Amino acid sequence: MSAPTAPPRPAPAQARPRGRVRTPLLYTLASLGLLVMSAPFLWMALSAFKTRRDLTASPPVWIPSEWTLSNFTALLDQLDMPRYFLNSLIVAVLVTLCNLLFCSMLGYALAKLEFTGRSKVFGVVLAALMVPGNLLILPLYVLMTRLGLIDTYAGLVLPFAAGAFGVFLMRQFMQSIPDELLEAARIDGAGEWYIFWRIVLPLVKPALATLTIFTFLGSWNNFVWPLIATNDPDKYTLPVALATFANDPNRTVGGGNGMLMAGSLLVVLPVLFVFVVLQRHFTQGIATAGLK
Repeated sequence: MSAPTAPPRPAPAQARPRGRVRTPLLYTLASLGLLVMSAPFLWMALSAFKTRRDLTASPPVWIPSEWTLSNFTALLDQLDMPRYFLNSLIVAVLVTLCNLLFCSMLGYALAKLEFTGRSKVFGVVLAALMVPGNLLILPLYVLMTRLGLIDTYAGLVLPFAAGAFGVFLMRQFMQSIPDELLEAARIDGAGEWYIFWRIVLPLVKPALATLTIFTFLGSWNNFVWPLIATNDPDKYTLPVALATFANDPNRTVGGGNGMLMAGSLLVVLPVLFVFVVLQRHFTQGIATAGLK
């Protein structure tokens, strides 16, 4: 005798293809967001090549009717741009190198070395993250003045040679390195310097790239401290020089706002170059941080 067959179930209603609807919507929203965020940069970049007529046109003109380099030539005639560019480059590179060295060293010590007061030192680092940077400007200025470092590269670099964010970032990445790997190196006779330089640092390249981008960007665009710590125009960085030039009543001669747009574009280009060079490691660092 055959077993009774179960009555056929009604076919489920066809599910609505939500993925097919959400994906184009997400791409559309992302594209709109990208357009809104990039619009000021595109306006600045295009305005750097506009003539005075296009800059003052009403309604505004996005694409220059006549491409010109007169804004750049006029800017170079009125400002010592190579000197300011070199000042910004020296300060940004030195600050970045100091942060990569000191932050990685302290991050390694906090992550992999046992010493008395390690948790307290890390607590100080976390507390430093919560202190607004503007509160430190006056004490730093008094300190640099007493050390005689005003109007010097050292006065522009030393206050930012190591940052709490960099220490925290490097410590978090270095904690993911297996302790067994370091112990095996110690058993083989490797010293702490060898372990740090030859084993740990190659494993945290994404963190180093991330720290390089953020530090270089922050130092290159830093305006308040270079403005306070420099009285000699020969020590001006690019942001300070452009801000001073923007307040000059004679800047309308030879280009006006077009020269400011050209100068702003010159300020942005090195940051874009650094990001393009390190974006692969930066993206890898973001992905790795999400897996922890």
